[in-house]
Amino acid sequence: MGKLTTHILDTARGCPGAEIPIRVFRDGQLIKETRSNADGRCDEPLIDGQDFTAGLHEIEFRVASYFADLTDPSKPPFLDRITLTVTLSDDAHYHVPLLVSPWSYSTYRGS
Repeated sequence: MGKLTTHILDTARGCPGAEIPIRVFRDGQLIKETRSNADGRCDEPLIDGQDFTAGLHEIEFRVASYFADLTDPSKPPFLDRITLTVTLSDDAHYHVPLLVSPWSYSTYRGS
């Protein structure tokens, strides 16, 4: 069975991105809502087992409140919701890390 996992690394502070809300959508429908733990990971896969199906998925990371203390409180955050659109095509382990700062982000398919 395939699975989808993630973790969040705060590149501004050099630490895990803890307590960041994460939502996963398939075909526009919300299928999972969770939050990163103290290690920047989720306590369980975003998708696995019978819930894993091939197709287009969106992973939404809500980072605005996480970075609120690093930016000017009188201005809205530069990044708010980061949405990554990924295609799952087989029963593999898809690991999608998010490297993020208050002003930028990057991702890759991890292992």
